[in-house]
Amino acid sequence: QVQLVESGGGLVQPGGSLRLSCAASGSIFSFNTMGWYRQAPGKQRELVASMTSGGNTNYADSVKGRFTISRDNAKNTVSLQMNSLKAEDTAVYYCALTAWGSGKAYWGQGTQVTVSS
Repeated sequence: QVQLVESGGGLVQPGGSLRLSCAASGSIFSFNTMGWYRQAPGKQRELVASMTSGGNTNYADSVKGRFTISRDNAKNTVSLQMNSLKAEDTAVYYCALTAWGSGKAYWGQGTQVTVSS
C-alpha cells in the first residue's frame, strides 16, 4: 500500500506563486510516475503535470511556462512550483503515483489552491 500526503496549498493573489509538495510512503515500486491533478468545482479532474522516475515530464498546455514539476526519487517526493497563478488555477490539487508494473494509481487527499484578489 502507498500513502501520499500533500502540503502547500492556500490562498494567493493573481500573479502570485505557491509550491505544493507531496511525500509518498509505503511499498513504492521503483518505476513509477508521480504527478499532480486538479479538480475545479463542476469540472472533471485533469492532469496538471507529471514526471516519471526517469525524469520525463508532461504538462497540461494551460500551465506550460508557469508551473514546474520536480521530484526526489531517493525521498519519494514530488513538488509543483506554480508561478503567475491565475483565477482559473483555483482547484483542489491531488498528488498521484502510478506504479508501472501493476498500473495501480494512488491518490493523496487533496489540497485547496485558491487564486483570488
